[in-house]
Amino acid sequence: MVSLQGSTVYCRISLAVVIGTVVMAADTRAQDAPGAIQNPPTARVERVAPPPMVAAAGEAAPPSGEARLTLRIGYTETTLRNPGTKQLDKVKLRSYTSEGAASGGDSPFIAPTIEVFPGDTVRITLKNELPPEPDCDKEDVNEPHCFNTTNLHGHGLAVSPSGNSDNVLISIRPQVEFQYEYNIPADHPAGTFWYHPHRHGSTALQVGSGMAGALIVRGRRRPTPTTTGDIDTLLRDAMGDPGPDRLLVFQQIPYACRTTNDAIKTNEADGTWLCESGDVGTVEKYDVFGKWKASGRYTMINGRTVEPLAQKAKQGRLERWRFIHAGVSDTLKVSFRKRLPGSRSFEGLRAGDQEAWIDANCDMTSSAQSPLPQYEIATDGLTREQIAVKRVNWLQPGYRSDVLVIFPTPGDYCVIDEAAPAAASVNGEGAGRQLLTLVTVDPVGHTPVTDIDRELKGQIRAAANRYMPAGVRERVMADIETFRLGAFAAHTSIANSTPSKTQHLWFGFGPTGVGESDTTIRAYDPERIDRQLTLGATEDWHLRSKASGHPFHIHVNPFEVLSIVQTDGGADLTQDPESEYFGLKGTWKDTLFVQQNATLVVRTQYRRYIGDFVLHCHILTHEDTGMMQNVRIALPNGQGGQEPASHDAMKHKHTETSDRRP
Repeated sequence: MVSLQGSTVYCRISLAVVIGTVVMAADTRAQDAPGAIQNPPTARVERVAPPPMVAAAGEAAPPSGEARLTLRIGYTETTLRNPGTKQLDKVKLRSYTSEGAASGGDSPFIAPTIEVFPGDTVRITLKNELPPEPDCDKEDVNEPHCFNTTNLHGHGLAVSPSGNSDNVLISIRPQVEFQYEYNIPADHPAGTFWYHPHRHGSTALQVGSGMAGALIVRGRRRPTPTTTGDIDTLLRDAMGDPGPDRLLVFQQIPYACRTTNDAIKTNEADGTWLCESGDVGTVEKYDVFGKWKASGRYTMINGRTVEPLAQKAKQGRLERWRFIHAGVSDTLKVSFRKRLPGSRSFEGLRAGDQEAWIDANCDMTSSAQSPLPQYEIATDGLTREQIAVKRVNWLQPGYRSDVLVIFPTPGDYCVIDEAAPAAASVNGEGAGRQLLTLVTVDPVGHTPVTDIDRELKGQIRAAANRYMPAGVRERVMADIETFRLGAFAAHTSIANSTPSKTQHLWFGFGPTGVGESDTTIRAYDPERIDRQLTLGATEDWHLRSKASGHPFHIHVNPFEVLSIVQTDGGADLTQDPESEYFGLKGTWKDTLFVQQNATLVVRTQYRRYIGDFVLHCHILTHEDTGMMQNVRIALPNGQGGQEPASHDAMKHKHTETSDRRP
């Protein structure tokens, strides 16, 4: 039994025999003070046997088995707190629900967290219970369409892109169910991933309704002298339990209420969006996107708007915070700052007053403990060889960041989304500041921390001494002195390898005009294979943007960042503390923001899987309107891909029937 510690996402597992099947269901009791932002509910997973725990010292991790769960998609009618008015707006939005997981209530628009293990065969029955929509296909596939048709993508998972695995080239019509099967390799990295719809033409609208959730691969493999292990086996307290493990899923839900002429209702004073008594907010048209700043809406955490109630923490205790940017419309810059003594209450504060409140009530100076250091141990679900010490954590749509945090003194801390400049923002407008949440730190059990670096190293050394097997214990303890995690990084550097080819990718539409070898993303064509790659090859990708910035995301295989330089002048942006790219050199990712004024070079290897999949801009409205390419990985003789779908086939390619057994 894995115990629930603080606000950890490790669930208390209840085992009940149901027709010979072991059922895992999350303990849905409140993890913090009433009303505080909690970790999302955990999906009910059925197993034929309990999941194996951490391997004993010197032993290989035992194999996993079959894990089954059901996700339903339907409309949910409830209320959301409007950050501008502090009133509850009625809404009707598409959402995921899972049998046995907490749903509805005050946070129905965060999907349940799916927890799996390396080696699992994960069978997800997706039931599309949305209303039918006859004749929804468009002649132009890049015009948003078929808003009740869906599919499923495991963002960041290194699994097959074909068949009924992580295949985003299929469509699941309303009133149809389909069973996905993710065969997660036994050597798959443990980490923070997420899932969301990926049906071309309706992706942004569905994700913008709140259809997104965390997918956590739990690790139980200890490192050995010859193999890497999972950081989860190290991050345990003196009792052997996982330490506090906070999961924050960031979303932007641009619901709107409309006039009789179907226009978005707005406030006369400032133009922000308005919902009046009797109105119901919806996300049914693409005119709600691209107007996030003007809307007056604010980023939500785990399905909730910002609340004055804080999460609870203990002074000096090491915590893991998992950030997932599952939104469509905003760039985040997350920082932790001490709340000033005597500051006024946040209760009743409206969105437009937040910046002034932050200035007056949070320590916005720069010092040794302001902002607090965030020790990034993983990017996009992949444990780093070198911990990055950050004061501000940039998150673009699709990004994940796992950080270790120690609160050095008791009191309240502000968790802030700081202002981002227009050039580094996905909406091209820049962004104001927002208070994301508050943390109340209890002094019980610890003394004030004067040197956070030293405290973190000491706690990691103590954990290594307790839990790491002989042969690697001394290495882990020595590595942490220079903030290294080499024993836990599944992806080691390929910077010294020799690439066989260079891919060029420009974000923009139409001819590039910059040379025959450069390829600009053209309007998406389902008949066209834009890039054919060779299994086992190592290649460089040069990424640029013609206008504004775009997050580049590619499925199946992550990449290592080699260089990011300013296009004019050649300044190394990975060495600039003010740049969002600071410290990214050598980092493995699957999503990377491409600023207009930068040239990015990444290197990747095409491992294990053949088949067809996509790369695209993770501003999901851009993907739906054509900023996407088909990619094929084939065997060296050119075999192994599937035939490209014709335009007509793509229009009608969907699952009409399925075996309805779970």
